[in-house]
Amino acid sequence: MATLDRIVIERMGFASVGENVFISDRASFYNCANIRLGDNVRIDDFCILSAGANGITIGNHVHVAAYSSLIGAAKITLCDFCNISSRVSIYSSSDDYSGATMTNPMVPIQFTGVIHAEVFVGRHAIVGCGSVILPGVTLEDGVAIGALSLVQRNCRAFGIYAGTPAKLIKERRRDLLTLEKVFLSDSHQ
Repeated sequence: MATLDRIVIERMGFASVGENVFISDRASFYNCANIRLGDNVRIDDFCILSAGANGITIGNHVHVAAYSSLIGAAKITLCDFCNISSRVSIYSSSDDYSGATMTNPMVPIQFTGVIHAEVFVGRHAIVGCGSVILPGVTLEDGVAIGALSLVQRNCRAFGIYAGTPAKLIKERRRDLLTLEKVFLSDSHQ
């Protein structure tokens, strides 16, 4: 993966950019002034980050894998140590699919019923390949989402969820919290 030089990243106009940031030269960004990137962030090929007025905030030690998208008018937050696997779609805006309104951005807003709601992905959360997270969802710290899941509702801390719609499968181990302390106490920061 070819990555952008630091000078190029700084010229893109992000709200803030941390140290050790790796961005593919094939990723796309919209409204960079509303996007904040922490330290040790990697964004791979063909990702799309399209920030609304409330922005996208990505914490430290976060990976957003190839073909993933973070899109919507409401805020999207990815906290420290998150892993967004390939082809994950996170939406903070969505059309009304009921038929009560018209859909798509080429129709004037007074005829649509778009829903905008913040999406929050907590520390150490991992979202499996091909999963979709809908507006208004909170993934608490340590949540694991299985591949190809549709997340419509909040997920509680250290739960493992999978399916369409995603359901709690079992509890996730918390050993990673001990590893985090060791990692942060070393010079790996």
